[in-house]
Amino acid sequence: MTRLIEILISLAIVAALFLIVGIALPSSRHLQHSVETNRKVTIVFDTLNSLRRFKDWNPLVLRDPKMQLKFSGPESGVGARMDYDSKEKGLRQGSWEITESVPGKRIAYALNDIEPGKNKRTVFTLKPTGRGGRNVEISQTYDVDYGWNLIGRYAGLYVSSNVGEDMKMGLGRLSNMLAAVPNYDYAELSKDDPAKAPKLVERPAENLLVVTAAVERTNDKVMGQINSNMEWIKKVMAANGLEPAGPVRIVTNEFGSDIYSFDVAQPVRKVGSTDETAKLDVKVEGPVVAVYNEPAKVAVVPSFKGHMANLAKVRDALRGWALTHGYETVERPYESWKGGVAAGFTEDGEYDVFWAVK
Repeated sequence: MTRLIEILISLAIVAALFLIVGIALPSSRHLQHSVETNRKVTIVFDTLNSLRRFKDWNPLVLRDPKMQLKFSGPESGVGARMDYDSKEKGLRQGSWEITESVPGKRIAYALNDIEPGKNKRTVFTLKPTGRGGRNVEISQTYDVDYGWNLIGRYAGLYVSSNVGEDMKMGLGRLSNMLAAVPNYDYAELSKDDPAKAPKLVERPAENLLVVTAAVERTNDKVMGQINSNMEWIKKVMAANGLEPAGPVRIVTNEFGSDIYSFDVAQPVRKVGSTDETAKLDVKVEGPVVAVYNEPAKVAVVPSFKGHMANLAKVRDALRGWALTHGYETVERPYESWKGGVAAGFTEDGEYDVFWAVK
Protein backbone atom coordinates (compact mmCIF):
# COMPACT_ATOMS: atom_id res chain seq x y z
CA MET A 1 0.00 0.00 0.00
CA THR A 2 2.82 2.41 0.90
CA ARG A 3 4.48 1.66 -2.45
CA LEU A 4 1.23 2.43 -4.31
CA ILE A 5 0.86 5.74 -2.48
CA GLU A 6 4.44 6.68 -3.42
CA ILE A 7 3.73 5.91 -7.07
CA LEU A 8 0.53 7.96 -7.01
CA ILE A 9 2.32 10.89 -5.40
CA SER A 10 5.10 10.69 -8.01
CA LEU A 11 2.54 10.68 -10.82
CA ALA A 12 0.76 13.63 -9.25
CA ILE A 13 4.04 15.56 -9.06
CA VAL A 14 4.82 14.75 -12.72
CA ALA A 15 1.32 15.81 -13.75
CA ALA A 16 1.61 19.02 -11.75
CA LEU A 17 4.99 19.80 -13.34
CA PHE A 18 3.53 19.03 -16.79
CA LEU A 19 0.71 21.48 -16.13
CA ILE A 20 2.92 24.19 -14.64
CA VAL A 21 5.50 24.01 -17.43
CA GLY A 22 2.83 23.71 -20.12
CA ILE A 23 1.01 26.79 -18.83
CA ALA A 24 4.30 28.67 -18.77
CA LEU A 25 5.11 27.78 -22.38
CA PRO A 26 4.06 30.21 -25.15
CA SER A 27 0.53 29.77 -26.51
CA SER A 28 1.75 30.60 -30.02
CA ARG A 29 4.94 30.46 -32.06
CA HIS A 30 6.40 32.82 -34.65
CA LEU A 31 9.29 32.11 -37.05
CA GLN A 32 10.94 34.24 -39.71
CA HIS A 33 13.63 33.56 -42.31
CA SER A 34 14.80 35.48 -45.37
CA VAL A 35 16.67 35.04 -48.64
CA GLU A 36 17.74 37.45 -51.36
CA THR A 37 17.38 37.12 -55.13
CA ASN A 38 18.36 39.29 -58.08
CA ARG A 39 15.24 38.38 -60.08
CA LYS A 40 12.67 41.07 -60.88
CA VAL A 41 9.96 41.54 -58.25
CA THR A 42 7.30 40.65 -60.86
CA ILE A 43 8.91 37.22 -61.31
CA VAL A 44 9.17 36.59 -57.56
CA PHE A 45 5.63 37.73 -56.82
CA ASP A 46 4.00 35.75 -59.62
CA THR A 47 5.87 32.60 -58.59
CA LEU A 48 4.63 32.82 -55.00
CA ASN A 49 1.17 34.10 -55.95
CA SER A 50 0.40 30.74 -57.50
CA LEU A 51 0.80 27.12 -56.38
CA ARG A 52 1.71 25.78 -59.81
CA ARG A 53 5.44 25.67 -58.99
CA PHE A 54 4.99 24.65 -55.35
CA LYS A 55 6.52 21.22 -55.92
CA ASP A 56 9.62 22.78 -57.49
CA TRP A 57 10.69 24.68 -54.38
CA ASN A 58 8.77 23.60 -51.27
CA PRO A 59 10.46 20.73 -49.34
CA LEU A 60 7.08 19.24 -48.38
CA VAL A 61 7.02 17.24 -51.62
CA LEU A 62 10.59 16.03 -51.03
CA ARG A 63 9.36 14.13 -47.99
CA ASP A 64 7.05 12.09 -50.20
CA PRO A 65 7.68 12.19 -53.98
CA LYS A 66 4.52 10.09 -54.44
CA MET A 67 2.36 12.71 -52.75
CA GLN A 68 -0.87 13.48 -54.61
CA LEU A 69 -1.54 17.16 -55.31
CA LYS A 70 -4.93 18.61 -56.22
CA PHE A 71 -5.39 22.24 -57.30
CA SER A 72 -8.61 24.21 -57.07
CA GLY A 73 -9.83 27.78 -57.23
CA PRO A 74 -8.20 30.40 -59.49
CA GLU A 75 -4.71 29.77 -60.90
CA SER A 76 -3.30 32.60 -58.79
CA GLY A 77 -4.27 35.10 -56.13
CA VAL A 78 -6.77 34.82 -53.29
CA GLY A 79 -8.59 31.49 -53.35
CA ALA A 80 -5.89 29.53 -55.18
CA ARG A 81 -5.64 26.27 -53.22
CA MET A 82 -3.60 23.08 -53.20
CA ASP A 83 -4.64 19.97 -51.25
CA TYR A 84 -2.13 17.18 -50.71
CA ASP A 85 -2.61 13.55 -49.78
CA SER A 86 0.24 11.34 -48.58
CA LYS A 87 0.55 7.83 -47.20
CA GLU A 88 3.43 8.98 -44.99
CA LYS A 89 2.40 9.04 -41.32
CA GLY A 90 4.07 12.38 -40.73
CA LEU A 91 2.18 14.05 -43.56
CA ARG A 92 -1.23 12.51 -44.30
CA GLN A 93 -3.57 15.22 -45.62
CA GLY A 94 -3.28 18.99 -45.65
CA SER A 95 -3.62 22.13 -47.74
CA TRP A 96 -2.17 25.53 -48.68
CA GLU A 97 -4.53 28.33 -49.69
CA ILE A 98 -3.80 31.96 -50.60
CA THR A 99 -5.77 34.30 -48.33
CA GLU A 100 -4.15 37.63 -49.17
CA SER A 101 -2.35 38.95 -52.24
CA VAL A 102 -0.87 42.44 -52.52
CA PRO A 103 0.84 42.80 -55.94
CA GLY A 104 4.60 43.06 -55.68
CA LYS A 105 4.60 43.11 -51.88
CA ARG A 106 2.90 40.33 -49.96
CA ILE A 107 1.29 36.88 -50.27
CA ALA A 108 -0.35 35.15 -47.30
CA TYR A 109 -1.28 31.47 -47.06
CA ALA A 110 -3.52 29.56 -44.66
CA LEU A 111 -2.03 26.15 -43.84
CA ASN A 112 -3.70 22.98 -42.70
CA ASP A 113 -1.77 19.87 -41.60
CA ILE A 114 -1.79 17.12 -38.96
CA GLU A 115 0.66 18.86 -36.62
CA PRO A 116 -0.68 20.30 -33.33
CA GLY A 117 -1.96 23.85 -33.38
CA LYS A 118 -4.54 25.92 -35.23
CA ASN A 119 -4.73 29.10 -37.29
CA LYS A 120 -1.50 28.20 -39.07
CA ARG A 121 -0.37 30.75 -41.63
CA THR A 122 2.71 31.70 -43.57
CA VAL A 123 3.36 35.08 -45.19
CA PHE A 124 5.89 36.02 -47.87
CA THR A 125 6.92 39.68 -47.89
CA LEU A 126 8.91 41.16 -50.78
CA LYS A 127 11.17 44.17 -50.29
CA PRO A 128 13.59 45.86 -52.73
CA THR A 129 17.15 45.64 -51.48
CA GLY A 130 20.73 45.95 -52.72
CA ARG A 131 22.19 48.74 -54.81
CA GLY A 132 19.39 50.80 -56.30
CA GLY A 133 16.82 48.30 -55.03
CA ARG A 134 17.66 45.94 -57.88
CA ASN A 135 17.42 42.82 -55.72
CA VAL A 136 14.48 41.45 -53.77
CA GLU A 137 14.52 40.28 -50.16
CA ILE A 138 12.02 37.46 -49.66
CA SER A 139 10.99 37.16 -46.00
CA GLN A 140 8.84 34.25 -44.90
CA THR A 141 7.05 34.14 -41.56
CA TYR A 142 5.22 31.23 -39.95
CA ASP A 143 2.70 31.52 -37.13
CA VAL A 144 0.72 28.92 -35.21
CA ASP A 145 -1.63 29.18 -32.22
CA TYR A 146 -1.92 26.53 -29.48
CA GLY A 147 -4.27 28.25 -27.06
CA TRP A 148 -4.68 26.09 -23.95
CA ASN A 149 -3.68 22.91 -25.76
CA LEU A 150 -0.71 21.97 -23.55
CA ILE A 151 0.35 19.14 -25.86
CA GLY A 152 0.52 21.72 -28.62
CA ARG A 153 2.55 24.10 -26.48
CA TYR A 154 5.11 21.34 -25.89
CA ALA A 155 5.12 20.59 -29.61
CA GLY A 156 5.97 24.26 -30.13
CA LEU A 157 9.37 23.57 -28.60
CA TYR A 158 10.32 21.80 -31.84
CA VAL A 159 8.84 24.24 -34.35
CA SER A 160 12.17 26.01 -34.92
CA SER A 161 13.97 22.77 -35.74
CA ASN A 162 11.14 21.25 -37.79
CA VAL A 163 9.20 23.97 -39.56
CA GLY A 164 12.11 26.41 -39.34
CA GLU A 165 14.49 24.10 -41.16
CA ASP A 166 11.89 23.46 -43.85
CA MET A 167 11.47 27.22 -44.27
CA LYS A 168 15.20 27.74 -44.75
CA MET A 169 15.45 24.85 -47.19
CA GLY A 170 12.39 26.06 -49.12
CA LEU A 171 13.71 29.61 -49.44
CA GLY A 172 17.05 28.28 -50.66
CA ARG A 173 15.37 26.09 -53.27
CA LEU A 174 13.12 28.98 -54.27
CA SER A 175 16.15 31.22 -54.82
CA ASN A 176 17.86 28.57 -56.96
CA MET A 177 14.69 28.00 -58.98
CA LEU A 178 14.23 31.72 -59.62
CA ALA A 179 17.82 31.97 -60.87
CA ALA A 180 16.84 29.79 -63.84
CA VAL A 181 14.11 32.23 -64.96
CA PRO A 182 15.12 34.86 -67.57
CA ASN A 183 15.40 38.12 -65.66
CA TYR A 184 13.09 40.29 -67.76
CA ASP A 185 10.13 42.15 -66.30
CA TYR A 186 7.36 40.95 -68.60
CA ALA A 187 4.95 43.34 -66.86
CA GLU A 188 6.62 46.10 -68.90
CA LEU A 189 5.14 44.60 -72.07
CA SER A 190 1.62 45.59 -71.03
CA LYS A 191 2.19 48.68 -68.88
CA ASP A 192 0.46 50.89 -71.48
CA ASP A 193 -2.10 48.34 -72.66
CA PRO A 194 -3.25 45.38 -70.51
CA ALA A 195 -4.37 43.58 -73.68
CA LYS A 196 -0.69 43.08 -74.56
CA ALA A 197 0.06 41.01 -71.45
CA PRO A 198 1.36 37.46 -72.03
CA LYS A 199 -1.33 34.78 -72.01
CA LEU A 200 -2.05 31.19 -73.00
CA VAL A 201 -3.99 30.33 -76.16
CA GLU A 202 -4.89 27.17 -78.04
CA ARG A 203 -3.18 26.92 -81.43
CA PRO A 204 -5.26 24.87 -83.91
CA ALA A 205 -3.75 22.35 -86.32
CA GLU A 206 -1.98 24.07 -89.22
CA ASN A 207 -0.02 23.57 -92.43
CA LEU A 208 3.28 25.37 -92.97
CA LEU A 209 5.76 25.75 -95.80
CA VAL A 210 9.21 26.11 -94.25
CA VAL A 211 12.71 27.08 -95.42
CA THR A 212 15.70 27.00 -93.03
CA ALA A 213 18.53 29.52 -93.15
CA ALA A 214 21.64 30.58 -91.20
CA VAL A 215 23.23 33.94 -91.99
CA GLU A 216 25.43 36.63 -90.55
CA ARG A 217 23.49 38.54 -87.90
CA THR A 218 23.09 41.84 -89.72
CA ASN A 219 19.81 43.48 -90.76
CA ASP A 220 20.64 43.40 -94.48
CA LYS A 221 21.69 39.75 -94.48
CA VAL A 222 18.72 38.58 -92.40
CA MET A 223 16.15 40.55 -94.42
CA GLY A 224 17.71 39.44 -97.71
CA GLN A 225 17.58 35.79 -96.66
CA ILE A 226 13.95 36.07 -95.51
CA ASN A 227 12.93 37.56 -98.86
CA SER A 228 14.90 34.94 -100.78
CA ASN A 229 13.27 32.11 -98.82
CA MET A 230 9.84 33.65 -99.35
CA GLU A 231 10.36 33.49 -103.12
CA TRP A 232 10.79 29.72 -102.88
CA ILE A 233 7.70 29.45 -100.68
CA LYS A 234 5.61 31.57 -103.08
CA LYS A 235 6.68 29.31 -105.96
CA VAL A 236 5.50 26.18 -104.12
CA MET A 237 2.25 27.91 -103.12
CA ALA A 238 1.49 28.81 -106.73
CA ALA A 239 2.26 25.27 -107.96
CA ASN A 240 -0.06 23.70 -105.38
CA GLY A 241 -2.98 26.15 -105.45
CA LEU A 242 -2.27 27.48 -101.96
CA GLU A 243 -2.65 30.87 -100.32
CA PRO A 244 -1.39 32.40 -97.04
CA ALA A 245 -3.40 31.42 -93.96
CA GLY A 246 -1.77 34.10 -91.86
CA PRO A 247 1.34 36.29 -91.58
CA VAL A 248 4.78 34.88 -92.31
CA ARG A 249 6.61 33.51 -89.26
CA ILE A 250 10.23 33.54 -88.22
CA VAL A 251 11.16 30.56 -86.06
CA THR A 252 14.38 31.02 -84.07
CA ASN A 253 16.73 28.03 -84.13
CA GLU A 254 19.86 29.68 -82.68
CA PHE A 255 20.42 33.33 -81.90
CA GLY A 256 24.23 33.52 -81.73
CA SER A 257 26.49 36.52 -81.35
CA ASP A 258 27.51 36.37 -85.03
CA ILE A 259 25.14 33.95 -86.77
CA TYR A 260 21.36 33.82 -86.73
CA SER A 261 19.80 30.48 -87.62
CA PHE A 262 16.08 30.59 -88.32
CA ASP A 263 13.20 29.15 -90.32
CA VAL A 264 10.91 31.16 -92.55
CA ALA A 265 7.48 29.55 -92.11
CA GLN A 266 4.34 30.47 -94.03
CA PRO A 267 0.96 29.13 -92.82
CA VAL A 268 -1.01 27.99 -95.90
CA ARG A 269 -4.40 26.65 -97.01
CA LYS A 270 -6.05 25.72 -100.29
CA VAL A 271 -7.16 28.79 -102.24
CA GLY A 272 -10.68 29.70 -101.14
CA SER A 273 -10.79 27.03 -98.43
CA THR A 274 -12.26 27.76 -95.00
CA ASP A 275 -10.69 24.65 -93.42
CA GLU A 276 -7.13 25.40 -92.36
CA THR A 277 -6.72 22.38 -90.08
CA ALA A 278 -6.84 19.44 -92.52
CA LYS A 279 -3.45 18.07 -93.51
CA LEU A 280 -2.50 19.04 -97.07
CA ASP A 281 -0.72 16.95 -99.65
CA VAL A 282 1.90 19.38 -100.94
CA LYS A 283 4.46 18.81 -103.69
CA VAL A 284 7.55 20.76 -102.63
CA GLU A 285 10.71 21.76 -104.43
CA GLY A 286 14.06 23.35 -103.68
CA PRO A 287 14.70 23.97 -99.96
CA VAL A 288 10.98 24.11 -99.09
CA VAL A 289 9.60 21.59 -96.58
CA ALA A 290 5.90 20.98 -95.83
CA VAL A 291 5.13 20.74 -92.11
CA TYR A 292 1.87 19.84 -90.37
CA ASN A 293 1.52 20.97 -86.76
CA GLU A 294 -0.93 19.29 -84.41
CA PRO A 295 -2.99 21.50 -82.08
CA ALA A 296 -0.98 22.83 -79.15
CA LYS A 297 -1.12 25.17 -76.19
CA VAL A 298 1.12 28.22 -76.65
CA ALA A 299 2.10 31.26 -74.63
CA VAL A 300 1.86 34.50 -76.58
CA VAL A 301 2.78 38.16 -76.33
CA PRO A 302 0.20 39.79 -78.64
CA SER A 303 0.88 42.78 -80.88
CA PHE A 304 4.41 43.71 -79.81
CA LYS A 305 5.59 46.73 -81.77
CA GLY A 306 9.17 47.69 -82.59
CA HIS A 307 12.29 46.67 -84.48
CA MET A 308 12.95 42.95 -84.89
CA ALA A 309 16.20 43.40 -82.94
CA ASN A 310 14.06 43.67 -79.79
CA LEU A 311 12.44 40.27 -80.28
CA ALA A 312 15.16 38.31 -78.44
CA LYS A 313 14.29 40.13 -75.19
CA VAL A 314 10.58 39.62 -75.79
CA ARG A 315 11.13 35.90 -76.26
CA ASP A 316 13.05 35.70 -72.99
CA ALA A 317 10.36 37.72 -71.22
CA LEU A 318 7.70 35.36 -72.57
CA ARG A 319 9.63 32.32 -71.37
CA GLY A 320 10.01 33.97 -67.95
CA TRP A 321 6.26 34.53 -67.79
CA ALA A 322 5.58 30.91 -68.72
CA LEU A 323 8.00 29.53 -66.10
CA THR A 324 6.70 31.67 -63.25
CA HIS A 325 3.17 30.54 -64.07
CA GLY A 326 4.18 26.87 -64.00
CA TYR A 327 4.43 26.09 -67.72
CA GLU A 328 7.50 24.49 -69.28
CA THR A 329 8.41 25.88 -72.69
CA VAL A 330 8.95 23.35 -75.48
CA GLU A 331 9.90 23.44 -79.17
CA ARG A 332 11.22 26.75 -80.55
CA PRO A 333 9.88 30.28 -80.18
CA TYR A 334 8.51 32.09 -83.21
CA GLU A 335 6.92 35.36 -84.26
CA SER A 336 4.14 36.17 -86.69
CA TRP A 337 5.29 39.28 -88.57
CA LYS A 338 1.89 40.99 -88.76
CA GLY A 339 3.32 44.20 -90.21
CA GLY A 340 5.21 42.46 -93.00
CA VAL A 341 8.91 41.73 -93.52
CA ALA A 342 10.07 45.23 -94.51
CA ALA A 343 8.33 46.90 -91.55
CA GLY A 344 9.96 44.36 -89.21
CA PHE A 345 13.31 46.02 -89.76
CA THR A 346 11.96 49.39 -88.62
CA GLU A 347 10.30 50.63 -85.44
CA ASP A 348 6.95 50.06 -87.19
CA GLY A 349 7.23 46.28 -87.01
CA GLU A 350 4.35 44.44 -85.33
CA TYR A 351 4.43 40.83 -84.17
CA ASP A 352 2.69 38.18 -82.12
CA VAL A 353 5.43 36.32 -80.22
CA PHE A 354 4.76 32.63 -79.45
CA TRP A 355 6.31 29.81 -77.45
CA ALA A 356 4.68 26.38 -77.10
CA VAL A 357 4.29 25.02 -73.55
CA LYS A 358 3.56 21.72 -71.90
